[in-house]
Amino acid sequence: MEQQMINITMLGGFAIQVADQEVSENTGRTKQVWNLVEYLLANRFKDISQEKLIEILWPGDSSDNPANALKNLVYRLRTILKNGIPGCGYDFILYKRGAYSWNNTLPCTVDTEEMEAFWKRAKSSDDEEEALELYQKAIACYKGDFLPKSAFEEWVIPLSEYYRRIYMESISGAVPLMMVRGRYDEVVAICERAASFDPFDEKIHEFTIRALIASGKQSKALAHYEHLCDLFYKELGVKPSDNIRALYQEIIQNIKSVETDLQTIKEDLKEGSCVSGAFSCDYEIFKNLYRLEARAAARTGQSVFVALLTVSTPQDGVPQMRILIDVMNQLQDVALRSLRKGDVVSRFSGTQFVLMLPTLTFENGEMVIKRILENFYRKYKGPAVKIHTKLQPLDPVEMQG
Repeated sequence: MEQQMINITMLGGFAIQVADQEVSENTGRTKQVWNLVEYLLANRFKDISQEKLIEILWPGDSSDNPANALKNLVYRLRTILKNGIPGCGYDFILYKRGAYSWNNTLPCTVDTEEMEAFWKRAKSSDDEEEALELYQKAIACYKGDFLPKSAFEEWVIPLSEYYRRIYMESISGAVPLMMVRGRYDEVVAICERAASFDPFDEKIHEFTIRALIASGKQSKALAHYEHLCDLFYKELGVKPSDNIRALYQEIIQNIKSVETDLQTIKEDLKEGSCVSGAFSCDYEIFKNLYRLEARAAARTGQSVFVALLTVSTPQDGVPQMRILIDVMNQLQDVALRSLRKGDVVSRFSGTQFVLMLPTLTFENGEMVIKRILENFYRKYKGPAVKIHTKLQPLDPVEMQG
């Protein structure tokens, strides 16, 4: 009787499948059973001693008879596999000379091994088309983190990092090959999928933005850039890297093709008729607006003030991230609603907003800041925080004659 192929899944979840029969970690069995079979499969070309398995399965445990506990666990695992895949007659787990192992005489595919093999072949290939195809196969193998339900097991952590690195290196290898072939939509699709696994990997977002720029989708590139900045500010309290922020200028340079109808351009430029409150923008835009105001101030003598709002704990430390995210969101909302249409608000850092307030005296500027703080403390109901404020006049730029 011909043996059927056993398909092992370890990326994005754990399952053993033979034809239409499957056993997986979702069947509700004891966690230790799955730890045992997962470890044996992750090391399936090794004989694992009883002592090593006991150390892996019961770290720091000083039970009286760990060897017997291991035997019972192996018996339960064999029973689960036999009942879960009836009729196959396989002996999945072998024991000899005090060591356990997976039965490698059985025909078997393991997604982690396939991904690693595709990646290694792609790296060593001198044929770009072949390399791209292999990188794509490696990418397709990755359905999520290695053994996510066992993510906190000590032995799982380095392997999870290793397979994620293979995945990211496969993307980094495939994307340039796709870009030179004009396959921009495929780049975006691959990167969107990768971002679902790790939304904070800047390289993935850089690939996405560059592919959108190259395909002429400048508005989508700008929207993705703004989404990324917002994501990093709200979730991490930091700005994206200089490398990412430099893409903003590249997007703007390519944002429009030649347009001869001035009315069309005006329609595209206008913000809308129903706006209220201050103007919110990315810090890169804020810098350009500041420089424009500095030039105008030198010519007109108009007063413009810049304010800085900094969030801290009452003891002048940095609030916990979950508290900081809530405070910054509420402070931004209050600032936008408390200011005029001509005022500008931008996130400067994880704990700071910078404001630009045209046509005010210093005294009026202080009153505006006071109003923002009063409105914020009236609305905010979370743990105690302190808002530090600074207010200074904009420095005009003297133009050379």
